[in-house]
Amino acid sequence: MSDLLIRNATLVDGSGAPARQADVSVTGGVIEEVGEKLVGRARRDIDADGLVLTPGFVDLHTHFDGQATWDGDLAPSVLHGVTTIAMGNCGVGFAPAASDRHDWLISLLEGVEDIPGTALAEGLAWDWETFPDYLDALDRRSWTMDVGTHIPHSALRTYVMGERGADHESVPTEGELARMAQMVREALDAGAIGFATSRTEIHRTSGGEFIPTLTAPEVELLAIADAMGEAGSGVVQLISDLYQTNDEDFFASELSLLESFVELSGRPLSFTMQQAFHAPDRWRSQMDWVDSMVDRGHDVKAQVASRPIGVLIGHSATANPFMFCESYSQVAALGLSERVRALAEPERRSRILAEHAAMLASVGEGILAQIAGGFDAMFVLDDPVRYEMSTDISLASEASRLGEDPAGFLYDVLLRGDGNQLVYIPLFNFANGDFEDIRSMITSPNVLFGLSDAGAHCGAICDASMPTSAITVWARDRKGGRSVPLERIVHMQSRRNAEHLGWLDRGLVAPGMVADLNLIDLDALACHPPRIVHDLPAGGRRLMQSSSGYRFTIKSGEVTVQDGELTGERPGSLLRGSRATPV
Repeated sequence: MSDLLIRNATLVDGSGAPARQADVSVTGGVIEEVGEKLVGRARRDIDADGLVLTPGFVDLHTHFDGQATWDGDLAPSVLHGVTTIAMGNCGVGFAPAASDRHDWLISLLEGVEDIPGTALAEGLAWDWETFPDYLDALDRRSWTMDVGTHIPHSALRTYVMGERGADHESVPTEGELARMAQMVREALDAGAIGFATSRTEIHRTSGGEFIPTLTAPEVELLAIADAMGEAGSGVVQLISDLYQTNDEDFFASELSLLESFVELSGRPLSFTMQQAFHAPDRWRSQMDWVDSMVDRGHDVKAQVASRPIGVLIGHSATANPFMFCESYSQVAALGLSERVRALAEPERRSRILAEHAAMLASVGEGILAQIAGGFDAMFVLDDPVRYEMSTDISLASEASRLGEDPAGFLYDVLLRGDGNQLVYIPLFNFANGDFEDIRSMITSPNVLFGLSDAGAHCGAICDASMPTSAITVWARDRKGGRSVPLERIVHMQSRRNAEHLGWLDRGLVAPGMVADLNLIDLDALACHPPRIVHDLPAGGRRLMQSSSGYRFTIKSGEVTVQDGELTGERPGSLLRGSRATPV
């Protein structure tokens, strides 16, 4: 007798093959049989007539590094069909961690990933020091999904070099280089899925200092590459300012460094690729380099997002467009309800709008200008969220139809819902006001779906829902151009990512594979608007986003989500290293 039998499903198996009708039986957390009209009995029988059956989704770019030590649910990812995650991305995390570096590591994650420092200070048990210790600490926990992690470069560098390591211009000694290489090998032997680093000026501590790895010298990175080559295991993940630079010399030097790393390590490498407003075609040059590396036999891929990457602004969020105005600063420390009452006063409204206009007149191009005054790329999120955005439904367009000034209209919008209304601003992947460049990215041959940043940017970004919106936007609802087959979207969110990370036992609905599955009502599938909740340790806030349409999410044969509600089952565990293809 099987543990679970799913009958009459429309199977999209993760391979990219056309959908077909099939039944699936599961025993002992593993897929036992896939076929039409399976005969037999099961302890639980699900009639999936009218539902799409997919593998559980694999999110290879999350930042649950702290949260995974106290939270077994790992929402909102679990609410969007995700059954396996990778964390430790962008070179930030909490191991290795000397006892005198705890506060600094918290400030790093608070600054880089907008995770409340008070929540981390209260939530982290610090029952580890080395990276193998950290893996052992994770191994004592269970979740709604399986979890794997990279060894993060920033934590490694500051553990070995101490306070000097926090300065990105410091060069390690030969002894420190050897120690870093040794610790990378130890981490990989213990089960790290790879090594991750950051080379972007966007990443800073809560005090404003650059991330320690920003300009880590070639000798340091190549020492780590050599260690990975000797170990013969692990992947490399990184972010660089490549995608947004207009400096040709910097672009060439960064690619030269990455090429040397790949050639020396022989390991798969992926890195962030997105479209910046001020460098709208740079990603194409980056993609050309990726393709050329693949043509030469190297395993290199660009991590891309299936929708614009943006921020949510509002009075309950981290940022709002009026936060730098003096008359706003006077009430910024008030509780939300008191602040909303103060902001609704006509006199204060007039002062803030006048100060805001003066600020916009003086600020140059960049993210601040987009957040404060990019009205033609601001969107009020409906329920369900319409993620295929275009300028004709922007806040500026709506204000124009109503005959109102866009800044004043935005001011009033943000006071809706007792000040809880959020407005979405695409910061990347929307330079031309449509989704055509995103389509080119996601259909390129040498890319991975990633960049959700789930678990991070708690008061500004909620992209953990990307697996859901990728299906609704590209495979079901596309209005502004050509769609993308459901089979490809599912493949890119399951088997493709699993194979890149070396997790060959999942991401595919086939006999012997881990029974990670989603049963989806495709017509009902939807993302609901993000909302602020205060459920982190010390009352810390974060963005939460629910979905509709996932009738069942199944992890290792156990139902973890049913009709949008967590069941309380936590069959997920730590993944150490790669996983072989089942016999």
